[in-house]
Amino acid sequence: MAILDVLLVVLLAIAGLLFLMLQSWLAATVVRRVVGVPIGWPRSIVVGFVMSVAMGFTVQYLFRAGTDQNTNGLNVAPSVAVLFLILAMGWIFALGVAALVFIEAAFPTGSLPTFSSFFTGGKARRQRSRRYTEILSIAVRHGLGSRLRGFGQAGLDEHEAKTARALRNALNEAGVTFVKLGQMLSTRRDLLPAVYIRELQTLQTNASPEPWEKIMAAAEEQLGRPLSEIFSEVDPTPLAAASVAQVHQAVLWDGTAVVLKVQRPGALAQVNLDTDIIIRLAKWLDKTTPWGSSLGVHELARGFATSLEEELDYTIELENMRTIEHALDAGTFAVTVPHAYEELSSERLLVMDRLPGRPVSSAGKILANLTDAERSALAATLLGVTLQQIISDGVFHGDLHAGNIFITPEGTLGLLDFGAVGRLDPGTQTALGMMLYSIDKNDAAGATDALIELLDRPEDLDVRVVERSLGQLLTRFRSGFRAGGSQKMFSELFALIIAHKFSVPAQIGAAFRALSTVEGTLMLIDPRMDLVTAARTEGSRLMSGRFSLGSLKDSLEQRLVSLVPLLNRLPRRMNKISEDLEHGRFSMNVRMLAHAADRRFLTGLFQQLVVAVLAGAAVLGAITLIVSNEGPLLTGEIHLYAVFGFALLFGGFVLGMRSLMLVFKRDDDED
Repeated sequence: MAILDVLLVVLLAIAGLLFLMLQSWLAATVVRRVVGVPIGWPRSIVVGFVMSVAMGFTVQYLFRAGTDQNTNGLNVAPSVAVLFLILAMGWIFALGVAALVFIEAAFPTGSLPTFSSFFTGGKARRQRSRRYTEILSIAVRHGLGSRLRGFGQAGLDEHEAKTARALRNALNEAGVTFVKLGQMLSTRRDLLPAVYIRELQTLQTNASPEPWEKIMAAAEEQLGRPLSEIFSEVDPTPLAAASVAQVHQAVLWDGTAVVLKVQRPGALAQVNLDTDIIIRLAKWLDKTTPWGSSLGVHELARGFATSLEEELDYTIELENMRTIEHALDAGTFAVTVPHAYEELSSERLLVMDRLPGRPVSSAGKILANLTDAERSALAATLLGVTLQQIISDGVFHGDLHAGNIFITPEGTLGLLDFGAVGRLDPGTQTALGMMLYSIDKNDAAGATDALIELLDRPEDLDVRVVERSLGQLLTRFRSGFRAGGSQKMFSELFALIIAHKFSVPAQIGAAFRALSTVEGTLMLIDPRMDLVTAARTEGSRLMSGRFSLGSLKDSLEQRLVSLVPLLNRLPRRMNKISEDLEHGRFSMNVRMLAHAADRRFLTGLFQQLVVAVLAGAAVLGAITLIVSNEGPLLTGEIHLYAVFGFALLFGGFVLGMRSLMLVFKRDDDED
């Protein structure tokens, strides 16, 4: 019998727990429906559980009150106890709604870790915590903790310079991901002050070589066989070493000289960890600093993470190489792109022909032996091929620094490292070309139209003011300037863009980055070169080709083909319009609020207004009934109208909470 009694108690306890869970779920469901916005289930269940427990105690207390079992408490008639019970349960429900509203307002759904996250991903959290600690210690050591909150404040030039240097040093020490982040930010003149741009442009990604044994194992893992089966020899001393990959010279068994670009073991995992941290930090800065939200650092971080992920996939780089190689073969410039071996390459390994010569960064002797005319021709070729890729091809090398451009023994140029490649749509290509063409022709109106087409147009833009500002800029630099002075024009152009609140799309920023990067390389090849003057001339030449009779004829034919269906239907439509006019049947239909977003906005606004009015009316009516002291007495001191007033106040309170929640939800949607 004892065992049966224990078993019965256990079964009753389980049944009671299941009933309590069901009751909590039902309460949570009703509360979510009343609040009117999607709220996370965990917090809803917790609130529902608290409501269920409170209701249980209330039922027990009022049952004793209705049966005269409260020795020192409330004792009323059973009917009054039932009425009080209904009212108490309503207010417990209302307080549950209020608790859920305030929790949601303070900690919106999705802003806190999920319940399951406490039991999963422990290893990732530990790794992230260690990396957080390391990054924070680097930031504190360089004094960034107190400086970043004042970032971008006017009148603090000395403070900004110190912060920029500290930021550069911290990024350099934090590793490859943060160095690449700094390099990306160094091209965003529309976002960062000039002092930050200058500091971040000095970041480099050189690193100590990885032991050959580890690199060899990584290469063989990607190939699926020993290196000796494919290469007759491999140089264990790296030709170049960066934080993500190493480059080694090798020879195929047929005697072809090649290089192996091998991604370091663990580099991908480290970059993924760092990008995750960067996105989290950017999200925090977006919420806690005024400059973070104004610059949109969270979206910048997400775009950077996507770009870096593509850069680490060498199959994408292989495809980029083939695309640019094909475009260069069809172009007019003698620039070499090494041939890649697709059958030997993979996501973490790239095998390609060895490019003869030296990179511009270490080709001082070769350049010194060239005449001024030869150096000028090399610089013109490099600038020409860059503009051709941007304006004509729409696919361009995005990182043309001096280490990625080779000078061959024959005196020609070669390109390397196609991890960062930008792509432009035909409309953007035309806009960029038209801008250079208009600058060359000193056409302020044309340059303004091209600039507006190129960038994201802000609201309430005064086009005439932009045209005057750009015209003044063209007048100042119309006759060119000394070598290296183009930096001043780019700075003033970006200042104009910022002053008129234009925003620069990511791919346009990549094109500007390519031009900004290639300028430094051009100065090494030909220090006397005037980049803007040469770019104006070359851009005008490229666009002039589009204005030839053949090109205009082809363009006109394309437009006419697209107009054929319209022209076929035009006579019938014109005939109908003329008949309607003749017989007085012509009318125009204008649909107000045709866009679904406008209808949703007005509907939500009207609903919110109705709920607020009803809540206010209910509260005012409830207060009137509660203080009236009229109507029959339920007990010695409680009037029936007061009970009705508290019931009505419950309704007004719930409606008020719903209205408040709709306000919070609307603000979140607008943000």
